[in-house]
Amino acid sequence: MTPDAAWSALDALAGRPGGAAIRPLFAADPDRPARMTHRAGDVLLDLSRTAIGPAVLDALLDLARATDVAGFRDALLRGDAVNVTEGRSALHTALRVPDGAPPAGAGPSMDRALALARQTRARMQTFTEAVHDGSIRGATGQRFTDVVNIGIGGSDLGPFMAARALWTPGCPMRAHHLANVDAHAWDALRPRLDPARTLVLVASKTFTTQETMTNAALVRGWLAESLGDAGAATHLVALSTNLKAAAAFGIPAERVFGFSDTVGGRFSVWSAIGLSLALALGWPEFERFLAGARAMDEHFLSAPLEANLPVLLALAEVWHVNGLGYPARAVLPYDERLARFPAHLQQLEMESLGKAVRIDGSPVPRGTGPVVFGEPGTNAQHSFMQLIHQSPTPVPVDFILVANPGHAHPDSHRKLLANGLAQAEALLVGRSEEAVRAEMAAAGAPAARIDQVAPHRVFTGDRPSTVILLPHLDPFTLGQLVALYEHKVACLGALWGINPFDQWGVELGKQLAAHILPALEGLDAEQDPTTAPLIARIRQLQGIG
Repeated sequence: MTPDAAWSALDALAGRPGGAAIRPLFAADPDRPARMTHRAGDVLLDLSRTAIGPAVLDALLDLARATDVAGFRDALLRGDAVNVTEGRSALHTALRVPDGAPPAGAGPSMDRALALARQTRARMQTFTEAVHDGSIRGATGQRFTDVVNIGIGGSDLGPFMAARALWTPGCPMRAHHLANVDAHAWDALRPRLDPARTLVLVASKTFTTQETMTNAALVRGWLAESLGDAGAATHLVALSTNLKAAAAFGIPAERVFGFSDTVGGRFSVWSAIGLSLALALGWPEFERFLAGARAMDEHFLSAPLEANLPVLLALAEVWHVNGLGYPARAVLPYDERLARFPAHLQQLEMESLGKAVRIDGSPVPRGTGPVVFGEPGTNAQHSFMQLIHQSPTPVPVDFILVANPGHAHPDSHRKLLANGLAQAEALLVGRSEEAVRAEMAAAGAPAARIDQVAPHRVFTGDRPSTVILLPHLDPFTLGQLVALYEHKVACLGALWGINPFDQWGVELGKQLAAHILPALEGLDAEQDPTTAPLIARIRQLQGIG
């Protein structure tokens, strides 16, 4: 079957009356929950609350075969140049292959990436252990207790998400993250730090990222105020490939940890970009994080399409976006430790999949990546869940549940899980107007009041969600979860025929900011007629216009 024929078959199924209905699928198949639930390692994926019936599932799998998702997967894991617009491989999976183990796929690029990854990982381990055992100390001879990661985008979101999820009071160091060039962020962080015991990582592949280098200069100045210029240098580490620029900043080559340009920022938490995470958690825990991702890599490579979790998650997205026309998806982790996970997925998915042209440069004929947003449950229930339950356009939801908490308060956790399961059930079953009227009448409401209020209390139901269940949250299970979504992105790239590994859309704003900055500084620089009046007014409000 050709891709066009497969898409046409899927479109025909989506156009059937009742194509978005979910509840009838349960009535037709009492075994549906078991049939639509799949496992990989510690990850359980329940797709039963989607409008994917047997015929739709078959059509989606036909589409996966027609677009050669498996071939794209194999090329990715071999190290082929799947990032065609930049002529690069996408070799993030090489970063989590343990020493002595074969990669999930074999090829010359993968072999080179493995050698670099292992060399860098060995240096990271040596450095991390030296910091923890006190062999490496600050300028005053004190042990480092805090690490600040200065980065933005993929140099911040992945490490921040993982540190937020995995750090406990028993961990060897406290991790902090500084991303926004808005100096209010630094002013808020600074009082929590002692310069004599703070290690600073400057995470920028090129060592030219404007926001990162501006913040790095602020923090280096703060260190120098207490420790002097020479002392400040002993507190600095670079996560970069630009040795010359790092040296000019005062960071010697032995304190620079690089990573390949075949690893995109949003896929880089497994690389030197994860050094802050290793310092915060300890090296053994960082290795367990890598091992969890490796386990998902092996599942992705070996599982058949119909039982392959990344493939199935991607196919559900295709059905929701292209079949049913849903332009957004919510991610609701019912675990406070995963508070930053939706933000990580926003970059991972929206930067990868927000594309308007196919690999051959032709316009995409259908929707691609949806808007991704989220918040931890139960916070979301008191925020945007009103829209998800009752807006005219359904919003699919990923519910992420953790069976066993990392605290000693079982009553709180039972209530948390009850709320997550209840939201998934409510989205499915809804509430009819007849049920609302009966409930109000039983409570003694007057008929006029029932007529007035009943329509507002109707929930249509048949709103899709997926449930991802982990037994507990630790480095290994989090590694599996993050890699699951990474591979989902790769599958969607194949299904939509787009390149999920470039991000040209972020470049224009950077270029324009560099052009606008001189005007804000008072230099004569011609500006767009929509921007020039705002610059003039800003300078006037600053008293310098």
